[in-house]
Amino acid sequence: MVTAPFSVRRWSYAIVALMLLSAMILIWTALQHQESTLAIRPVSQGASVPDGFYIWHHLDANGIRFKSITPQDDVLLIKFDSSAQSAAAKVVLDRSLPHGYIIALQEDESQTAAWLTRLRDNSHRFG
Repeated sequence: MVTAPFSVRRWSYAIVALMLLSAMILIWTALQHQESTLAIRPVSQGASVPDGFYIWHHLDANGIRFKSITPQDDVLLIKFDSSAQSAAAKVVLDRSLPHGYIIALQEDESQTAAWLTRLRDNSHRFG
C-alpha cells in the first residue's frame, strides 16, 4: 500500500499544474484581445466631425479593417481589433483628412470598467 499515497500525491500535483496552466491560458487570451479606438475631433470648436462614410472609404481603400465607426459628442470613434490596425489607420487618416482634425488613440476603459464592476459587487462586501 505504499504506492497509494504516492499516486494521490502525483494526482494532486497534476491537478495543481493543470489549474495553473488553465489560468495562464485565460490570462493570455484576455491580454491578446485588446481593442483599440481612434478618436477624431475637430481642432476648432463648432466645426463638424468628418463623415463616417468618408472615413470608411479611405480605410477600406487601404485594406484596413475596423469594427465600428460611431459619432459621439463631437467626436468620431473608430474601433479596431488591434493596435496595429489603429496605427495603420492613423497614418492613412493623417494623410487623407484635411488639416483641422486631431486623430488620437483613445484609451478603452470598457474592459477596466467591467473588471471594476465585478470587484465592486455589493453582495460580496464585508463589514
